[in-house]
Amino acid sequence: MEKETIFRIKEGDIEAFEQLYNEYIEYALRTAISITRNKPDASDAVQETFIRVYRNIIFFDEEKPFKPWFFRILVNECNRIMKRRPKVISIDKYLTNNSVYSKEDNYLFEEYEDLYDAIQGLKDINRVPIILKYLNGFTEKEIAEILDINVNTLKSRLFKGRERLKKALLKMKERRIRNG
Repeated sequence: MEKETIFRIKEGDIEAFEQLYNEYIEYALRTAISITRNKPDASDAVQETFIRVYRNIIFFDEEKPFKPWFFRILVNECNRIMKRRPKVISIDKYLTNNSVYSKEDNYLFEEYEDLYDAIQGLKDINRVPIILKYLNGFTEKEIAEILDINVNTLKSRLFKGRERLKKALLKMKERRIRNG
């Protein structure tokens, strides 16, 4: 079905692009929020991703899987937006964005708040591969392609990320026990 949809998009079928958009928007937004740690930036990254996909789909090789190609564009957009983000954040902006996953959000992962807080505490070099593997279900080969790194480098980053997650979750658990 995906190949047919992409073929239709290449032929100029707007409804096919809308179908693709509807299929990917939720996962793209979740991923972008996890990477940028900021809803407005995540929304911008997702919007730019879909624009780039629409403009460049003519160059997409239909023999390859679409999802890794899409997420590589998304990750690159998130990184581009984060690079242009000011390093100093005003207190007003911090207070507005300090809770990426608010109570009114209906994301399925609300009940895993500690895990997501721990993931958000990771450095980008470990956080992005963890998000792509465990939250989006990409294979290591696909993630290496998305991030344009060697598979062994990716495996090392995933291993270190998992170790850092374990430590962070253990600290959270110990803090909860101490605080009763």
